[in-house]
Amino acid sequence: MTVIKDSVHNHINVKGVARALLDTPAMQRLRRISQLGTVQFVYPSANHSRFEHSLGVYHLVTKAIDTLDIQGIQMKRLQAAALLHDIGHGPYSHNIELVTHRYTGKYHDDVDEIIHTESISDTLREYGLDPTHIANLITGDETYGQLIAGELDVDRMDYLVRDAHHTGVPYGTIDHERLINGLTFADGELVLGAGNVQTAESLLVARALMNPVVYQHHVARIAKAMLRQAAERLLKETDISATELRRMDDYELFVTLRKVSETKRLAKRLDERRLFKRAMWAEFSAVPPRVREMSYEELREAEAEIATQLETDPTSVIIDVPPTPTMTESTSRVIVSGEIRQLSDESPLVSALRTAQKQQWRMGVYVPAKMAAEAGAYATNLLGIEEDGSFITEYETPLTTLDDFTTWKIRPWWFWSSGRFEKCTQRVVIMN
Repeated sequence: MTVIKDSVHNHINVKGVARALLDTPAMQRLRRISQLGTVQFVYPSANHSRFEHSLGVYHLVTKAIDTLDIQGIQMKRLQAAALLHDIGHGPYSHNIELVTHRYTGKYHDDVDEIIHTESISDTLREYGLDPTHIANLITGDETYGQLIAGELDVDRMDYLVRDAHHTGVPYGTIDHERLINGLTFADGELVLGAGNVQTAESLLVARALMNPVVYQHHVARIAKAMLRQAAERLLKETDISATELRRMDDYELFVTLRKVSETKRLAKRLDERRLFKRAMWAEFSAVPPRVREMSYEELREAEAEIATQLETDPTSVIIDVPPTPTMTESTSRVIVSGEIRQLSDESPLVSALRTAQKQQWRMGVYVPAKMAAEAGAYATNLLGIEEDGSFITEYETPLTTLDDFTTWKIRPWWFWSSGRFEKCTQRVVIMN
């Protein structure tokens, strides 16, 4: 047995199959995968790794195993799955996951191929465990897999507390001991026992508060969008495959971005924290549904049109449209009056938090600072954004009288109509 001192859970006892897996290359790689990616541009102390988070999940699942009296082979399976659950993460965790998924069709929990690598599969088999069974637990496919990937999983119990600790933002602090002690299985479903509606609500509230302040902070989102764009260019301009990119660590990716001519400009900006700025920041209600539902190709086309108007390179414009907000935790099940009920039916908080979640949603357009004012105006017109529900960067130099201008210029505008971009022209002024 190995005892590891952890900043969140104090002492973690690692033994059995977990101890044997700890020093495999796939696990050690997680030391070089940041837990929160570009959030460290906002919170400098948010430099914790997927490795320590995986240890935390292992620690909490061991506590849940004790609570639920799970023994024998199933106990070993859960401990192995908990420790290995994040080995599929690419560099900077979720930050470039959408990029690699577009090419490979794999998310971070698609670990079947990785878990069958020699070092991991051999170790699992030494302890009488089937690698495929462990991979299924990680995706939540098995009954007990709900402890690893479900609405009440120990994964989010650890990351909320750990992310709160390392960012210094206290909103993610939850009573994970109470949550674990309240867990039970009913009809094959992981639920919270009687008297735990408020316990389940605490998980919802913590996530809802951490989301805008940490996970969706605008600076972290801008840096993430720049990193994604750099990763896209890396795949398009080099022989590096998405599969290779997915198995890089943070350091390997960034060294590569610095070396490749097509990505070194963005890498230098990220190195020096010279991030793009918000040209536009629009609320959910201000963004037309057709824009919220734009495909990857349509968004790149819109970026190119804005770049054309700004007379700049398309890589200097990023349109960032988050997915429609969801709250999977609201489907958690609790026992009330002897019946299994959905949390959303028992808690008035769920409706309020869903409303707050939609109000916190923002679409962004990011460009270098000197272009922000003009880009905001173009993007608003191009995409049909309602100005009452959006923040648009204003011109630093106010327009005053005609004496301030030397020429007029006819410049085209583009707008979205009937599934394609249409062109019109408008007179704009060119300042002295």
